[in-house]
Amino acid sequence: MTAAAGTIPAVATARTPYPQAAKALLRETLFGAARDELQSRAWSEITMSAIAGAAGVSRQTLYKEFGSRDEFGQAFVIHEGERFLDGVEEAVLEHRDDPRAAVGAALQTFLRTAGEDPLVRILLSDDGTGGMLPFVTTQGMPVVQWATARLKATIEEGWPQAPAEETALLAESLVRLAISYITAPTDPPEITATRVGELLGPFIDRALGS
Repeated sequence: MTAAAGTIPAVATARTPYPQAAKALLRETLFGAARDELQSRAWSEITMSAIAGAAGVSRQTLYKEFGSRDEFGQAFVIHEGERFLDGVEEAVLEHRDDPRAAVGAALQTFLRTAGEDPLVRILLSDDGTGGMLPFVTTQGMPVVQWATARLKATIEEGWPQAPAEETALLAESLVRLAISYITAPTDPPEITATRVGELLGPFIDRALGS
């Protein structure tokens, strides 16, 4: 029987390989457990055993997946940051016709969203006894590299004509500025974004201008 006669043609669907899906589920479960633990106590008080127990897995499983407590902490910060960069990327691409406005909107979106998020305030609170702040400052290179790569790809999507070196420099500068302002804010997000836009304006015009 042909398709015209009433058969339903086979549709190929891409499926995530089981090992990859299982790994993703494990990580989500572990990050969720850490998020729950952080609601009631500081990072310095949370052990890998506590996270594993809350996730319903063995401590060996947790260490096998991440290697060390610091590596888990960095991965957790990056995982949480994904939520903010989605909004940042949308803000950038909504202003393709105005690079300066794109940069300002992106920075304002990040600062406002992060500043209003209760978990971010927990992550950035550090009394000097082992909080998570070092994961975006003194030990923050993995986070900086990850965020820079994502922002660079977004800028390249919006302005494919921009020189690669200048795009990379702009992305890294914005990431480092954003981290600095979110960890030690001085003004409301809209004022900070405006001032950064004025400071970087000439470079943005040169790098992304058509």
